Amino acid sequence: MEFMMNKLLARGLLCLLGLMLYGCSSADNEMAGGNLQAVNHTLHGVNWMSVNGYRADGGGGRSCCIIMPIKWRPGMKANVEWEVDPDPSAKMPSVTSDEFIEVYARHAANYQHHSATVDIPEWPDSKRCGLTVHFLVCNKIKLTSSCWASSSPNYPIKEPMGMKEPAVCPK
Repeated sequence: MEFMMNKLLARGLLCLLGLMLYGCSSADNEMAGGNLQAVNHTLHGVNWMSVNGYRADGGGGRSCCIIMPIKWRPGMKANVEWEVDPDPSAKMPSVTSDEFIEVYARHAANYQHHSATVDIPEWPDSKRCGLTVHFLVCNKIKLTSSCWASSSPNYPIKEPMGMKEPAVCPK
């Protein structure tokens, strides 16, 4: 009798698991990995960034991976966090020197942490190219899911590189 009950319970759990997996595999819920890229338009250093919990190097280049839906849906948001080094060219003693730890600690105390929640722009159903976070002056960001190269005239972000921070940032 106990064996039959366990067998029925196991079948019930398998059916429930199958239904759950079927729900997760419907077209609207399918997920896939994509590249996460940072482009720094400022003179400050971006030490790292995180998009919806997926952390990556903030200095540029691509990092794998961020999990994204295969189909874009209206209202999708990206919670972006990042750390800025306001003086990335600061002179530092050799890492093997006695004073390095103290000098580095003073330098790192100036790091700034920022966050923003932004809309994830639409991508075509046929092509998903990951996300690129553009770091701009005044601790602003722009996000794109464009498949175009940043050198293309079709690329949606047009801000120049090496932007200097203005004396006063707009609110």
